[in-house]
Amino acid sequence: MSAASSDSAEIATASKRPFDPYLADPSPPSKLQRFSQSNISPADADSGGEAGAESEAMAGARLSRTQRYLVAVEYDGTRFSGSQQQPNQRTVVGVLKEAFHKFIGQPVSIFCSSRTDAGVHALSNVCHVDVERISKRKPGEVLPPHDPEVVKCAVNHFLHKNEGDIMVTDVRCVAPDFHARYKALERTYHYRLLSGPERPSIFEKNSAWHIPEDLNIQAMKKACNILVGHHDFSSFRAFGCQAKSPVRTLDELTVTEVFPVMFFPSSLERSEMESPDGSLVYSRASLMGSSGEGSDVSSTTSGKSVCENGQEFGKRLRHRCFVVTARAQSFLYHQVRLMVGLLKAVGIGDLTTADVERILDAKTMTAAPPMAPAYGLYLDNVKYDPTV
Repeated sequence: MSAASSDSAEIATASKRPFDPYLADPSPPSKLQRFSQSNISPADADSGGEAGAESEAMAGARLSRTQRYLVAVEYDGTRFSGSQQQPNQRTVVGVLKEAFHKFIGQPVSIFCSSRTDAGVHALSNVCHVDVERISKRKPGEVLPPHDPEVVKCAVNHFLHKNEGDIMVTDVRCVAPDFHARYKALERTYHYRLLSGPERPSIFEKNSAWHIPEDLNIQAMKKACNILVGHHDFSSFRAFGCQAKSPVRTLDELTVTEVFPVMFFPSSLERSEMESPDGSLVYSRASLMGSSGEGSDVSSTTSGKSVCENGQEFGKRLRHRCFVVTARAQSFLYHQVRLMVGLLKAVGIGDLTTADVERILDAKTMTAAPPMAPAYGLYLDNVKYDPTV
């Protein structure tokens, strides 16, 4: 069997077994002389001679075997200095480029759909990358592109050897001219707020903004309605924004109360929230009964040691958790965090809905309250044409 057919067979079976990057090709990656348009000298390009024609033909052959992949990644932004590559900093793009380099034995360029700041998380950020599959057994031989599932398993293999705070969740083949940033139709962000007097659990560290005061969710919803639509968002545009225009269309801005992520049901909740078939039954009453005032109803069900306020010893007060969702085709620099800062000020009573209108009309960032911290923000989804 030839080396090419052997490699093709490995592609078909790679997704059916745990990925081992050295099993498929035990030889180390070679330093290859790459041919591209940038490698052709002016003399070759302009002379029309045999050498120039041969180089251009080889470059065209190589480019025709290059596959562009759309790659979705999730990451905990705590230990990243943002998504874009920066010198001497750990970034999302930098870590991904390193993993791809180890996989294919060549450097790659990666372009993200959305830039995230240091500390900002992503449930699904999307990037594109061009990969040319070169045989390691026969340096210089270009092989058929890898199957997307093979790319996913291979890159994750190397990412997991890193800090373990980033993972590829999906890979898809796209056209050579597809651009992850400019082809995006819509982006959705979520921001988590924890409301309650006690400090949050250490398990919630760097995952939500803690607000000690109670939040008036109805007032926040009214403020959201004012901001939704087509506006000049200069008041929610941070210094350094490179967008040509501050005008944006905000398709959605909502506030929703949800279960805390670190939610462990009390004894009463366990009985009320489970149906006979074992599925979850959402009971807002049971949730609010133990989170609205911070009491835990399970503390009254036994003769265990309790504190003076009737709470079971060792049980923490439960915070109320709110999620602000913002959806638009694109956002200005720090726009979401500035809007969340405004909604928080409305929620605790520092601002009114009339103040929201005034700040929006002011068209200057100095009119807005301080923006929310980065660690509560999550890039949730980047939407593309379904036919992609």
